[in-house]
Amino acid sequence: MIVLRSEDEISSIRSAGRIIKATFELLRKNVAPGVSTIDLDIMACREIVKRDGVPAFKGVRVGNREYPANICTSINDVVVHGIPSKRTLKDGDIISIDIGVKFNNYYADAAITVGVGEISAASEKLLSVTERSLQEGIDKAIAGNRLGDISSAVQKSVESNGFSVVRDLVGHGIGTALWEDPQVPNFGKPGTGPRLESGMVLAIEPMVNEGTFTVETIDDGWAIVTGDGKLSAHFEHTIVVREGKAEVLTA
Repeated sequence: MIVLRSEDEISSIRSAGRIIKATFELLRKNVAPGVSTIDLDIMACREIVKRDGVPAFKGVRVGNREYPANICTSINDVVVHGIPSKRTLKDGDIISIDIGVKFNNYYADAAITVGVGEISAASEKLLSVTERSLQEGIDKAIAGNRLGDISSAVQKSVESNGFSVVRDLVGHGIGTALWEDPQVPNFGKPGTGPRLESGMVLAIEPMVNEGTFTVETIDDGWAIVTGDGKLSAHFEHTIVVREGKAEVLTA
């Protein structure tokens, strides 16, 4: 069931989004060679709690597994769900950071991909194209359009630049739960899917691979990597569908 949120509910989601934005600003300043991903996790947790939020990913259960960290830190060929550890960042790496926050019993979710030190021109292009595809999707998230208009816009933007969109992982609705209906694929046909209505809150999140769109899960049961070992980037915003232009709640 797709829920239309009231302005009071959207206000709480927006507040969660502001906490995420502030946390990203902190982490961007600290992503550097020699910094470990567990350092980033600790920084993020402190910032979220300081602002009266709750890290939404900690303890999330999938099957019989419980996510052990506060954020996701996915390096290079890791698409999503990388668990923070003592691994240190190296010059030339790219790292995707995914953050969920609960505030006043409502959730927001967003992701960025950041270069570590000096990165290659190919990596720069991957990040730029992925972030641009997110904006292309957001531009279609207006009342009266169809869900497939978002999906198609992302796919067209990515594939026209020679990259591929992950098919096994999708965006989602969000509100009183971290994952709600509808699913928001990053591929599809325009004019298909549910009609978008004002008050729908969606997490749109292109996951874009340098090579093949195929992915696989590693032995820890969480991290998902590209099927060919090439790079992947991930950008995400929580938005609310409006008349005329979507409102980004995590920007």
